[in-house]
Amino acid sequence: MSRIGVFICQCGVNIAEKVDTEKVAEEISKLPSVEHATDYKFMCSSPGQKLIKDAINEHGLDRVIVAACSPQMHQQTFQRAIESEGLNPYFLSIANIREQCSWVTEDPEKATEKAINLVRKKVKRVTHHDSLEDIEVPITKKALIVGGGIAGIQAALDIAESGKEVILVEREPSLGGRMAQL
Repeated sequence: MSRIGVFICQCGVNIAEKVDTEKVAEEISKLPSVEHATDYKFMCSSPGQKLIKDAINEHGLDRVIVAACSPQMHQQTFQRAIESEGLNPYFLSIANIREQCSWVTEDPEKATEKAINLVRKKVKRVTHHDSLEDIEVPITKKALIVGGGIAGIQAALDIAESGKEVILVEREPSLGGRMAQL
């Protein structure tokens, strides 16, 4: 059975103004596989990351959920933090409670309930995560240009000058597009 840690960010007042982060932590801590749930003012800060790292070691966590802002903002930050403690970085899941709850829901009770539901779903989902590893995939250094108009020809020339192979495809029997008609 997974040992999940849930960390709810207040994001200063960005989240905490509408979402009762303490209540979210309290409700989520009641779920069977959740070993630890807490909130903190700025989870992405150094002290916030230390809080996550310490909890991983103290509670033997093997999965981490951060309820905060968009994953595009800090996913790599949190992945690095849990990876430094020996966890697979893909055992992290981020619930976007800033954009999906705090910023779009006027009623604090509804925003809090929505945040609880989002995090609850993340808890269910993260238990099914498999251990993934980064792999290197060879890159073919070719470019396919669709359209033999002036822009396609220029793109093909620029790419070819950089040493890459270019395949230029045009549906008409000759290149040039509208420019050839002038």
